[in-house]
Amino acid sequence: VQLQASGGGLAQAGGSLRLSCVASGVARGFNVMAWYRRAPGKSRELVAAITRGGTPSYVNSVKGRFTVSIDIAKYTVSLQMDSLKPEDTAIYYCAAAMISVFPPKDYDYWGQGTLVTVSS
Repeated sequence: VQLQASGGGLAQAGGSLRLSCVASGVARGFNVMAWYRRAPGKSRELVAAITRGGTPSYVNSVKGRFTVSIDIAKYTVSLQMDSLKPEDTAIYYCAAAMISVFPPKDYDYWGQGTLVTVSS
């Protein structure tokens, strides 16, 4: 397993959750890590990405609410999700890209997904 995601669960609207993704093996050489999500009946969406050097980017719908961070010493990228909304309900996946282009077109490794459910 190259990427191991954790931290999903159930939250109420307005609440918070924190997701983490730990890279192992070859994936530790990533240059970009990202969080995607797939909501029921919808296509996969890029939520946030961060470079190895710590430069973040976000989709407009989560700006000001989500924060992506990196702890390179632990090969871990986290997604702090605050002010959660029911529309944030989805399976969240972390992904790693080895290429140094930001944002990358494709990702080389994917985590297994973690479910986030936000109740109204």
